Amino acid sequence: MDASATGGSGLKPLRICFVCLGNICRSPAAEAVLARLAAADGLEVTIDSAGTSRYHLGESPHEHTRTEGSRRGIAVEHMARQFAAADFDAFDVIVPMDRANRRDLLHLAPTEAARRKVRMLRVEGEDIEVPDPWGLAPAAYADMFDLLETACRQLLTDVRGSG
Repeated sequence: MDASATGGSGLKPLRICFVCLGNICRSPAAEAVLARLAAADGLEVTIDSAGTSRYHLGESPHEHTRTEGSRRGIAVEHMARQFAAADFDAFDVIVPMDRANRRDLLHLAPTEAARRKVRMLRVEGEDIEVPDPWGLAPAAYADMFDLLETACRQLLTDVRGSG
């Protein structure tokens, strides 16, 4: 998903990839939330998501993810894919949804420079994990979106400050 805005700065847009296990709940929701926030702020950002597993390759986001996104006016449109080592070259920031995904990404990273691209979401200065709502009631998806909206706002603040 490309949340490009007309910036005209001539600079290459920041490229961010969110990563969870199956790429049907948390990471596509984070991708869609960040795209909406970036567009509202007029920021040029290229955003994608992927999974560390092959469980749901080619599938659409989970129905509760799509439903909750729609309820909030956020289109969650994505086809699940697996994160690959080549993605370290394609993205500037790689955001795992939990520590297990972080561990898997760091293991896959081909270089120290690639490992430095991996960063957790943060809220109030602390690294956070986004709980996996898969298999839970729709309320868990609402909670996931609430957390992602807060954490993605912080991510935008952080990347603007380091850019």
